[in-house]
Amino acid sequence: MAAMGNPMVRMASHAKKGQIVEVRSLIMNPMTTGLSKNKAGKLIPAHFIQTVTVTFNNKPLCNVDWSTAISANPYLAFKMRAEESGTLEMTWKDNTNGVWSSKASITVA
Repeated sequence: MAAMGNPMVRMASHAKKGQIVEVRSLIMNPMTTGLSKNKAGKLIPAHFIQTVTVTFNNKPLCNVDWSTAISANPYLAFKMRAEESGTLEMTWKDNTNGVWSSKASITVA
C-alpha cells in the first residue's frame, strides 16, 4: 500500500480554449469511522478526510465536505472547462489535523 497521504492529481497538460477537461484525484487514507475494532478488540481511532479544497490559479473552484461514509483511499473526479492556462491545486484535510496537497498545470491555447 502507498504511504499515508500520497495525494495524486491528474489532468490533461494541454487543452484548447473552452474544452472540457477531466480532473482525477486519489489520496491514500484509511477513512476509518472510529466504530470498528482491531483483532485485540480495541476500537480503531477515527481517521478520515473531512474537506477537499480545489483552486485554479489561486481562485476557489470547489469545496467538498466528506465524512466517515467515504471508502478508504478516496477517488474524486470532476470536469472543468479550460478557459485559461494555470495551476490547479487540491488540498485534503483530515480529522487528525493532517493536510496534504497536490498540483497539476494546464496550458490552454
